[in-house]
Amino acid sequence: MKKLIPAPVLSLVADFVADQETHASLDSLFTYAEAPGDPPPGSKPVKALTWLRATNKDHPEPLSVLGRIIHQYMEAPEVAQDYKFDDLGGDEPEWSVKKRETVRRIEAALAKYGLQYRMGGHITDGGMAPSKTLGELIHGRDMPAIHREFDRAMESVEAKPRDAVSAAANVLESVFKVYIEDNALTMPDKQDLQPVFKVVRAHLGLDPASVEDQDLQRIITGLFSVVDGIGALRTHASSAHSEGRKSYKLEPRHARLAINAAHSVATFILETWDKRATAQRSTT
Repeated sequence: MKKLIPAPVLSLVADFVADQETHASLDSLFTYAEAPGDPPPGSKPVKALTWLRATNKDHPEPLSVLGRIIHQYMEAPEVAQDYKFDDLGGDEPEWSVKKRETVRRIEAALAKYGLQYRMGGHITDGGMAPSKTLGELIHGRDMPAIHREFDRAMESVEAKPRDAVSAAANVLESVFKVYIEDNALTMPDKQDLQPVFKVVRAHLGLDPASVEDQDLQRIITGLFSVVDGIGALRTHASSAHSEGRKSYKLEPRHARLAINAAHSVATFILETWDKRATAQRSTT
């Protein structure tokens, strides 16, 4: 069953692109995005809304059309979460503020229906709840590799689950390596997933034996198994390595499990990192 563009998103996007485009550029944008049919008649808002509704009705993948339509707006520099206007003390133009506010509204409307915009013009769904928390945790940190790998995982989870598994492992490696570098620790000679995780968990004190609650002991021990499992799956079944005699039949659900698991581990590591840093500041 194809996934439709939610009605509130239709209205938001229609009004937004109508405000940003001329009639000619609106036609060009929707044609580029492979919206079905000829340009509808009417004013720009009416044309955009009618065309989006036709996309829901006649296109096999409406969300892919939506992603291409909003791509240039969602990734404009002035709409980034950490954008800071700097023009020799002048005020930020109203059009820039308005665009950023509208993009935030589109993101919120998508999220309400379990959807999320991804870099490159992709709209994704599929229960990726951990990603929001992780996104908040890496905000402000210099971790572009995590963004890239997570986007790659989400883009390939359906068509190329092996690529998605590789990206899930790379997300963890990126977090662990940044932790090692930022805390001036010694990088292991072998920089695979398990060796770098060993350094991080030792520095963070993630020893199950030090946790009194037996239930938490099981969970923390499970984290070690998750990291080992994701690393082994990348070695044996992902696109990062060629296949041997044994062929893994990875499915999107397997790749999605690896991505969610990787994000749960990364989120826990970053939260523990933040708690440790707060404790250190309070003692100085």
